[in-house]
Amino acid sequence: MKKLCRHESFSQNAVGRRDFLKASVAGTAGSLLVSRSASGMPPAVGQRPNILYIHSHDTGRFTSPYGYSVPTPHIQRLADEGVLFRQVFCAAPTCSPSRASLLTGECPHSNGMLGLVNRGFAMTETGYEHHIIRTLRREAGYSSALIGLQHIAKDPHTIGYDHVEVIPGNHVEQVTPAAVRFLHSAPQQPFWLTVGFFETHRVYRKAGPEDDWRTIQPPPPIPDVPATRRDMADFHASVRKLDWAVGEVLGALDATGLAANTLVISITDHGISFPNMKCNLYDGGMGVHLVMRGPAEFTGGKVCDSMISQLDLFPTLCDLVGIPHPAWLQGRSFLPVLRGDVREINDAVFAEVNYHASYEPKRAVRTKKWKYIRHFDGRLHPVLPNCDDGLSKTYWLENGWARQPIAREELYDLTFDPNERNNLVGDPSHRDVLTQMQKRLDAWMQATNDPLLQGPVKAPSGARVNDPNQVSPRDPTELVP
Repeated sequence: MKKLCRHESFSQNAVGRRDFLKASVAGTAGSLLVSRSASGMPPAVGQRPNILYIHSHDTGRFTSPYGYSVPTPHIQRLADEGVLFRQVFCAAPTCSPSRASLLTGECPHSNGMLGLVNRGFAMTETGYEHHIIRTLRREAGYSSALIGLQHIAKDPHTIGYDHVEVIPGNHVEQVTPAAVRFLHSAPQQPFWLTVGFFETHRVYRKAGPEDDWRTIQPPPPIPDVPATRRDMADFHASVRKLDWAVGEVLGALDATGLAANTLVISITDHGISFPNMKCNLYDGGMGVHLVMRGPAEFTGGKVCDSMISQLDLFPTLCDLVGIPHPAWLQGRSFLPVLRGDVREINDAVFAEVNYHASYEPKRAVRTKKWKYIRHFDGRLHPVLPNCDDGLSKTYWLENGWARQPIAREELYDLTFDPNERNNLVGDPSHRDVLTQMQKRLDAWMQATNDPLLQGPVKAPSGARVNDPNQVSPRDPTELVP
């Protein structure tokens, strides 16, 4: 069967360094892992790769491997040497639920993370027990360490890491030196290392001369005006710092000789923090950056166009290190795609929003062709506190965003309407498609025991939420009794 992941070279200037790393990966860990993984045999304990999980805030797909003119040469290098996944979608376009889902292999309403940790939400006790580091420790002997942002627990020790590095903050200036020190400390192998960065969350860094706002293009669906260009220039400044940090960590892997037997996962939680992106179920909110580089299938500058959910990462790692899939997993391994055995593992992916700053319950199902979104709160206008403050939001507000209508249901043809602007719910010629997508969503909600089926979802006692009629997440919050 023809492979959907195709070999591509993104940068001919990187050939020397890239060929060296390809040779080192293929000649050491690759020779140990490829034959076993291809035959379905689990790798021996001493052959299991280290896993470096690098995650950022609110970056979407706005990195250079996705064709955007943003300054990310180190992330580009990672893509040149590994696998770039073009069609990966989060399970929730909000910060804590997205991360919790990726790390447990369960959607937010299954692991209990219905809102933001910093506003009083948490996973269930079982949800924390399902964190991937616990499975890797129990089944494969992995040690684990956390450096920087985690955003899924008020107390990071709740998660179950063997080591939690104490640092004064989660910005790249605090996290990067600690991560480099860890890699130079001869850590016990195999290890799982989480390196989490606050960047590129708002408030953005201020753009310098290298990020000229006059020549920068704002993201769709944002209009091209001076205010939004200035906003995007500040994002460029933030992603530049993120990329510097990624480069420092990759350099430490090279310097310590760990690169050859380390799977690097570079990913973000959800879309960038602009109106109708983060906290929204359009592709601009659901679509995420994912680049992986390491032993076996994760080499060669490949590009994968298969539709993948963040939920699929956990079972993929289980297959890579040769351990059984836990019973609770809701995703599927994408190793068969990388091996060329199948073109797709999913005919649909699902996502949800419950709480961000405000309550805004909605669900979505996406196929290659169609997107269906259903809102459950009965509101007719945007929930403005669920958009972070910034120049682009201000511009929209000044031009009447608060009065824009919100449909209860939305249906989009992603082939002819990739920006999801022409809602086809009322089009009689698409009635059959609408019915099919409604049934798909209903079946998923029932199969996962979605609490929305029983009515509005209550926030936990002690959580802080904004009134959905407010404008800013910085407006006064209400404490849930």
